[in-house]
Amino acid sequence: MTPSNCYDDRARAEAYAQLEFANTYHLAFRDLPAIFAEHVKGNRALDFGCGTGRSTRFLRRLGFEVTGIDIAPPMIAKARELDEAGDYRLIKDDDFSGLETPEYELALSAFAFDNIPGWDRKVRLLHDLGRLLTVSGKIVNIVSAPDIYRHEWASFSTREYPENRVAKTGDLVRILTRDSIDRRPTEDIFWTDEDYTEVYRRADLEVTAKYKPLARGDEPYPWVNEIRIAPWVIYVLRKAPGPK
Repeated sequence: MTPSNCYDDRARAEAYAQLEFANTYHLAFRDLPAIFAEHVKGNRALDFGCGTGRSTRFLRRLGFEVTGIDIAPPMIAKARELDEAGDYRLIKDDDFSGLETPEYELALSAFAFDNIPGWDRKVRLLHDLGRLLTVSGKIVNIVSAPDIYRHEWASFSTREYPENRVAKTGDLVRILTRDSIDRRPTEDIFWTDEDYTEVYRRADLEVTAKYKPLARGDEPYPWVNEIRIAPWVIYVLRKAPGPK
């Protein structure tokens, strides 16, 4: 099936604007302050696929000077409504030409690549993000682990989509967000760890760290599988060194 940008939707933008850093989402963001402190120098950040600005505002609270970008007009409109002082930019067809380069010490992508189809497009976008980085800049790419589409979670359900269990890289998968008032499933693109590593290689990036966050059991959330299975993978990437 042909994937679509399910986030280019006003009702979905309204629903996503109400999501917080709770339940399974907590694990995607819990460790980011420590990850940034270890790997990122400087405070100029780009939030790629910012949606309604949840991750952009998260970065700003950590002290980053941040620009949020997205291709979905309803998402950017809602981000600007919620945060009039924020820097949110609508880009067209993944065109980064309006952004300064090399300018950013950090490019954060929180879940955006879950919805980006195809090897070529993933490689091109990551390569172009790398070109926006300073010499020491890092990309932090949070993606859904393959297991997220095959199990039940505090924030998500996949039981209605058994076809997910046989998905391969590039296949369309569906997942229902329990935390959202929008009861329509999200359509994502399944991608394995091994194939993400190959995408990064083709994009002239190298993995400097990889994290698979698990719940510890002392959090105030009704965990389902989060204690034993990581729902997310967090990659820290840098531009691969050129030939000597």
